[in-house]
Amino acid sequence: MNTSSIEWTDATWNPIIGCTKVSQGCKFCYAETLAERFRGVPGHPFEHGFDLRLVPSKLEEPLHWEKPRKVFTCSMSDLFHEDIPADYIRKVFEVMELANKHTFQVLTKRSSRLIELMNQLPWPKNVWMGVSIENQDAIFRARDLAKVPASIRFLSVEPLIGPIKRLPLKKIDWVIVGGESGIKARPMDPEWARSIRDECDKKNVAFFFKQLGGRRGKRSGDQAILDGRTWHQYPVSIG
Repeated sequence: MNTSSIEWTDATWNPIIGCTKVSQGCKFCYAETLAERFRGVPGHPFEHGFDLRLVPSKLEEPLHWEKPRKVFTCSMSDLFHEDIPADYIRKVFEVMELANKHTFQVLTKRSSRLIELMNQLPWPKNVWMGVSIENQDAIFRARDLAKVPASIRFLSVEPLIGPIKRLPLKKIDWVIVGGESGIKARPMDPEWARSIRDECDKKNVAFFFKQLGGRRGKRSGDQAILDGRTWHQYPVSIG
């Protein structure tokens, strides 16, 4: 897709579609909800719902984009899913390396496989690597990420479904925080986000408050107010 409504990126790129649940943050997965609406629709990109599948026809798509942009890679999957062949993951990284006018933002919940494969992958400066963290039980992913030789390492703390005490920020450049949205959204206490914001401030880590979440819409953008203002910081190297 050439554009995205996700607040911290410009576009999405999906050479893989589909995933399986690994932790509590996956319970009401937005990508699964979207994909399953179109299961069985002939010819639709989500004809097979959220079943995991490779989309090699999409591999070279970013090479044809003229305008530089931030690209959320595999927004409808997890690039480090255990059923995705390592050689295909490497192909994705090779395309990102070639398309060096763009900045690629990669997120995974499978930090153990990221560690397993990281030395087999190129790590150009335009690839930002992140992990998703939803509660205290998932903070080990941040420690795994700190081992990865990416130019920018970031945490997507979304959906934030519980308080996190002392989020590991060693070697982390950027933290995105957001509540859950949708009709089954689990509520986020603003104090949980405020605590993370304060830790980022102490450690000089860029902080992006994406959304308050909730059942009545995600309350994002200018409505994502924490302590009287929005927080849309980015890592220093952006641009």
